Amino acid sequence: MSRTLRLLGLSLGAILVVGACSAGATATPTPAPTATPAPATSAPAGSPAPATSAPASAPASSLASVPADELVLPGKLTICSDIPYPPQEFFDAQGNPVGSDIEIGQTIAQRLGLTPDIQNSVFDTIIAALQGGKCDIIISAQNITTDRIKQVDMIPYFQAGQSFVVAAGNPEGIKVQDDLCGKNIGAETGTTEVDYLNGTGDYKGQGLSAACVAKGKAKITVTSFAKDSDALLALQTNKVDAYFADSPVAGYYTVQHPDLFALSGLTLGVALEGISVANDDGHAALRTAVQQALVAMINDGTYLQILKKYGDDSGAVTAADAQQMNKTD
Repeated sequence: MSRTLRLLGLSLGAILVVGACSAGATATPTPAPTATPAPATSAPAGSPAPATSAPASAPASSLASVPADELVLPGKLTICSDIPYPPQEFFDAQGNPVGSDIEIGQTIAQRLGLTPDIQNSVFDTIIAALQGGKCDIIISAQNITTDRIKQVDMIPYFQAGQSFVVAAGNPEGIKVQDDLCGKNIGAETGTTEVDYLNGTGDYKGQGLSAACVAKGKAKITVTSFAKDSDALLALQTNKVDAYFADSPVAGYYTVQHPDLFALSGLTLGVALEGISVANDDGHAALRTAVQQALVAMINDGTYLQILKKYGDDSGAVTAADAQQMNKTD
C-alpha cells in the first residue's frame, strides 16, 4: 500500500490522491490517538481539516469491562478493516489509517480503556479473520445480512445506499436500472453489491442481472475485484462500464476526482451496516461492552462529530438502532 494510499493509472498520468470528503476543507484528517501518536505534519491541500482535538472519551468505568481472555491481545482492541474504502477507511499521507469507521473503532477502544490496533484485512475473508482470532471486532462498512449474522453478531452503527460510479460524462448513459442491462459492472469481492448484481445471498431471486433477463434484455456482466481501487482503475481504463459501491464511497471518489468519475444518478436501497463481533459465549462481555460504548458515543454527540468530519453524517443511526443487535432494516 502506498503511503499516499493509491495511485491509479500511473501509466495514464491519472493520480488519485485520497483525502476525506468535505467541501471547502483544507487538511487531511488525523486519526484518533493511538498508543504512539504520529508526529504532526502538513497535509495535502484540498483535504478536510482535522479535528482540533480527539473525540471525548467516557470513563472506562462507566461501561462494561472486557476480560483479558476475550481479547486477541490483553489491553488492546484489535480491529479488522479493509483499507482503502474511503471515506470510511483509508490511509492518510503519512500512512496512518483514518476515516469515520476507523475513528469510531478507535474511540470505542479508548472508552473501554483499551489501545486500538487496526489490522488491514481483505474484505472477502474478513469474517474468517475474526473467527480465526486475528481481530476482536470488524468495522468495515459491512451491510448486516442474514448470511453474515449466521456467522457473527453485528451491532448497527451506520446506514448507506448503493450507487454507481461511472466515467466522467456518463458515456454509457447509465441513469435508470434498465440501463445496467448488457453492461459490465464492477464491484468489490465479498460485498452485497456483488450479491445484488448476481442474485445471491440476501438478494436471491431478486438480482439485477436476472431482472434484465426477465424483461428480455441482455444480462449484466459482473466483474469482481479484491480492492475498490482495482475496480476504479478498471473503470478508468474502460474495462468496466460502472463501479457499484456504497453511496458514501461512490460519492467520495466523484468529489475527489470529478475529471475522472461521476455518479450515474441511480441509487438503490438503504441498508444498515454493523460492527461484527464473535457470536459465541466466550465473547459475551466484549459484545456488550462494544455496544455500550457505541450507544454512549451516539448519546453524547461524539459519534455524529466523527461522521460530520468525514461527510458521512447522512448515514447516522440512532442509539435505539445500535441497541438492536443483528437488526437488518
